[in-house]
Amino acid sequence: MRLISWNVNGLRACIGKGFYDFAKDIDADMICLQETKMQPGQADIDLPGYQQFWNSAQRKGYSGTLIFSRQPVENAYIGLNLPETVEHDTEGRAITLEYPDFYLVNLYVPNSQDGLARLDYRMRWEDALRQYVCALDKQKPVIICGDMNVAHEEIDLKNPKTNRGNAGFSDEERAKMTELLAAGFIDSFRLLHPDEEGAYSWWSYRFRARQNNAGWRIDYFLVSERLREQIKSAYILPQVMGSDHCPVCLEIF
Repeated sequence: MRLISWNVNGLRACIGKGFYDFAKDIDADMICLQETKMQPGQADIDLPGYQQFWNSAQRKGYSGTLIFSRQPVENAYIGLNLPETVEHDTEGRAITLEYPDFYLVNLYVPNSQDGLARLDYRMRWEDALRQYVCALDKQKPVIICGDMNVAHEEIDLKNPKTNRGNAGFSDEERAKMTELLAAGFIDSFRLLHPDEEGAYSWWSYRFRARQNNAGWRIDYFLVSERLREQIKSAYILPQVMGSDHCPVCLEIF
């Protein structure tokens, strides 16, 4: 089974840059998108053979997640689906699909913003997320994917020294990723590529960052520990254009 995650930074714009050709060629069972920046019905999204599951932000043109699934789905849950997480469920940042053998959670984690202006909110979001996925994991294995908006270790970005303390590479955000992994999840890419450098999924539009591969790995597939032996491959597709992010892929048996 092949799963794709991609922050498309505006789905309508990405469609104009070859999204449908990519989706056809990659032949994935599930395609998880973040930052769709649209509501269902704003455009005719036509991907034959797939069901569509949307979570759009209340604020138009902002955030948003979407899953295309070729596999039959038992249940779909919008948001973090906990009574105490209502504050986190207005920005279209989470969708969960339940399949017979696992849950798939598609995320667009809030950015802490310049000067870490939104860090306190981000920390509350992280705690709610961890509570949510750990509760799911008690029922069946979980696959978490999406734009997590953090480079976990120094190997995960080009310039760790100069970015220390910036949004996406603050000690607080990195610690929350460590905490999530310690709760029973595996970073599938680092499991299979523990020492690979220069493996990034996002590049700034400034300073020719993508041409120079001055990027960050902030898009992930995390899986429950008990799926470790079922991971076939995990890789990044930096050659795929259409967004400031590129797709990441997980294949499991």
